[in-house]
Amino acid sequence: MAASCVRRAVLCQTLNRFWGSGANLRRISTGNLDVDRREQGRGSRWEKTSRPESMGRNFQSTRSRAGVLWAAVAFSLFSSDEDERDEAQRKEDETILLLKKAKLSLHRGQLQAASGLLHQAVVLAHQTHNTQAIIYTYSLMANLAYVQGQLDQAEKLFKAAMSFMLSGGTPEDDNAIIEMSLKLATIYAEQNKAELAEHGFRFCTESLEAKLQKQKELPADEQTEEQEALRKETRLLLGLCLDSRARYQASRLHLSQAKQDYQNALDICRQEQGETHPQTLVLMSDLATIFDLQGCHDDALALVQQAVDLSRCTGHPDQHVLLGNMAGILLHKGRLEDSVRFYQEALSLARLAGDQEAVYKIQEGLKEVKKKRDQEKKEEEHRSD
Repeated sequence: MAASCVRRAVLCQTLNRFWGSGANLRRISTGNLDVDRREQGRGSRWEKTSRPESMGRNFQSTRSRAGVLWAAVAFSLFSSDEDERDEAQRKEDETILLLKKAKLSLHRGQLQAASGLLHQAVVLAHQTHNTQAIIYTYSLMANLAYVQGQLDQAEKLFKAAMSFMLSGGTPEDDNAIIEMSLKLATIYAEQNKAELAEHGFRFCTESLEAKLQKQKELPADEQTEEQEALRKETRLLLGLCLDSRARYQASRLHLSQAKQDYQNALDICRQEQGETHPQTLVLMSDLATIFDLQGCHDDALALVQQAVDLSRCTGHPDQHVLLGNMAGILLHKGRLEDSVRFYQEALSLARLAGDQEAVYKIQEGLKEVKKKRDQEKKEEEHRSD
């Protein structure tokens, strides 16, 4: 099941872009920490202080010296405050620069370099007690650990980020909290911690369904553009949770539950993103795979054929995955020649895309076709004898 295979990098990428640009998922607010902001000028601020007028006559002879001393003390105090502000600003600027470099390293696939930069950034964030910077950096570190297969470390970092958010007043049903909870559930699924995984998926879906129900109950005249944007964001996140749970259920061969979750996720994606959106087509292909596993080969072929046809029109980035799934379904229907043709097309596109995992799975599919052909040939020879 090429399209149904859970890959860490794909999951993180999907969560981060949140089903494509149309979803516009709100990320964790970074407050003053904006890694894309331009450097702003900083002006000095000095406060005036007046010397008390009620100084006694005994001090008149020393007024000049006292005035000089007071001015020196005041200058020292305010210089110290200004120095502290400059130092805090310097550390914030350094944190922002480190995060920029880390994100660039991640984009280039330089994971070790990114890890080192993020560790430096989180140290500075703790030194300046910048909670938003800590949350943001922990989130990036957790995603990086997950992609590298360091699941225990990723779990600790996600929990740390969530702890800072919750202690800062973020509600438990905030979409950012639920997104991290989804990642934790996926980690537990990969670690075969079934009870924790199922609890995590259930928390995510039930929390989002409850939020959507509350939003639906609002009077029409109270609906705002911001609330509509939040509704769409929440619904798309629900679709992503259902998609992730469906993959988990499919891996455990709970096909009926997987089919229902895929169907619900597909309905959401169609309604919110459109029939030709790349994620819609992937979900169609995944649902077709479940039909195929259930022995409903005709239904599977009709659905995956629709996905492939739409992908050709829209230039789907993972067209080779859809073609590979279609080839597999044709194989199971016994249409070996058609299966080989689609496998070969998928293989060429996978190589062009540099998708080595897909290349391996497609080659395995071609081996299975050859094995079936040899088996049919032997059976035919046996009948002839």
